[in-house]
Amino acid sequence: MKSPAHRSRDIERQAGYLRPEHCAPPPQLGPGAGAMWFIRDGCGIVCGVITWMLVLFAEFVVLFVMLMPARSLLYSLVNGVLFNTLAFLALASHFRAMCTDPGAVPKGNATKEFIESLQLKPGQVVYKCPKCCCIKPDRAHHCSVCKRCIRKMDHHCPWVNNCVGENNQKYFVLFTMYIALISLHALIMAAFHFVFCFEEDWNTCSSFSPPATVILLILLCFEALLFLIFTSVMFGTQVHSICTDETGIEQLKKEERRWIKKSKWMNMKVVFGHPFSIGWLSPFSTPDHGKAEPYQYVV
Repeated sequence: MKSPAHRSRDIERQAGYLRPEHCAPPPQLGPGAGAMWFIRDGCGIVCGVITWMLVLFAEFVVLFVMLMPARSLLYSLVNGVLFNTLAFLALASHFRAMCTDPGAVPKGNATKEFIESLQLKPGQVVYKCPKCCCIKPDRAHHCSVCKRCIRKMDHHCPWVNNCVGENNQKYFVLFTMYIALISLHALIMAAFHFVFCFEEDWNTCSSFSPPATVILLILLCFEALLFLIFTSVMFGTQVHSICTDETGIEQLKKEERRWIKKSKWMNMKVVFGHPFSIGWLSPFSTPDHGKAEPYQYVV
């Protein structure tokens, strides 16, 4: 008994399935086209705005409720610089994950000319996506939200309003890591501030009234704990996916492994760049895939 995925693959093997005459040539891009990738999805845009608002709310509580009223200037400076640096890197990673092309396959390239340029030999197979009319490289999957086939697609994340694919997985991993770090940092500072306020007068431990201070700290702790758990799990699953060189969709569909198996360290370098450097932690550093194996159209 074949799985649904295998049955659809068999359909794609039929010679008449490609029907290149039904595909219009891909649109010609102007000189200013493709400058920025952005998905116009209402749900994703709302989730992205909420993400930034939650980080800015945490920034407000940390600075104006906990750090500015603190008696120790050194404590305020060290924690303020650390928290703001991590928050800036988190938002920068979010922006890069949202506005970077995740690896979209050219739309409408299933033309007769392109298929002939592949110089197929007898028995070789190419797969066509009937939704976006493109020849799919190996390990590419169609996203119904982006309306494109994405190379090495892991999943579509509404919080970054984009797919996580071969070109932006690094930024998504950094985003989850930095959010987890600022969440942990905020929880630790909130715990110290509660102790400080219990030992001192609540009227002097904050610039706000005691009820407002308590409400703001509770909301911050709830937000930080929730996002610490969520992003830590996402970070762990992403690192595991990178090390095993198997995307979330490939694991879910239990797809047959047809690509060359590499070491875990090589898989990390494929995503974060060759060679290992401090740029691995920077959302402003575009990874150099170096000797990464190119994705093939013919399988």
